Amino acid sequence: MSESVVAPLKIGLSARLMHDPPAELGFRNKTLQYLEQAIAHWIMGHGAMVLMLPTLGFDAEVERRRVSVRHYVDALDGLVMQGGADVSPTSYGQQPLRPEWGGDIKRDHYEMELLEGFLAQGKPVLGICRGCQLINVAYGGSLYQDIATQRLDAHNHVDAELYDQHHHRVVFEPGSRLGRLYEGLDGGLVTSIHHQAVDRLGGDLQVEARSSEDGLVEAIRARGSGFVAGVQWHPEFHAINPQLLSGEPLMDGFLHWARLARDGG
Repeated sequence: MSESVVAPLKIGLSARLMHDPPAELGFRNKTLQYLEQAIAHWIMGHGAMVLMLPTLGFDAEVERRRVSVRHYVDALDGLVMQGGADVSPTSYGQQPLRPEWGGDIKRDHYEMELLEGFLAQGKPVLGICRGCQLINVAYGGSLYQDIATQRLDAHNHVDAELYDQHHHRVVFEPGSRLGRLYEGLDGGLVTSIHHQAVDRLGGDLQVEARSSEDGLVEAIRARGSGFVAGVQWHPEFHAINPQLLSGEPLMDGFLHWARLARDGG
């Protein structure tokens, strides 16, 4: 008798939005929804399927009673929110201090609706960079709109020239879930590609890691027995550099909770 085949987990990946694509791409006056392949490959490399989730805005050419966020949540086992444009300050009750920090309010609304849907069904959520910040805002927290001008004591968290080759060390908080996932480590070297960061921590969240150089929040999670967590770095970029903190324990932990949610564990 042949062994039964266990179906792979199905993980939803929120889309990046490009509202004004360059003319050379050939999509004049259109909005593009896309992903960066490393994050999809990171998830797929652990045996899970990845499905990018298109937005379902109220101005979309889709009748929401026919296709809703709930339909996607029903069909999926977990959600990963990837990096990208700034979270809009208006999403946490502020105005942009500079026009270029205005963020993407449409993406905020889209991802918050996804987050609420997955939370309602007890399915795990992992936020990467912007995704971490979005979780904090969704839980009632706020962000530094620009670390360099609002935290003068902070070191440089972004370098346009180095991009994903810009690194710094993080330290896990004592007793944190991250510390348990990375047994035997107190932290590690991570990518740093962000000019915004958690300021006021959202309600029912706790800090999981901080920058060792200036104490800025680098990882968070929701309290309770489920898995809702965010990291400020990009673990999907770490596979090519063995000196960086491995993304494997983090993804293994997330998929463990996705499996529990699917199988009713």
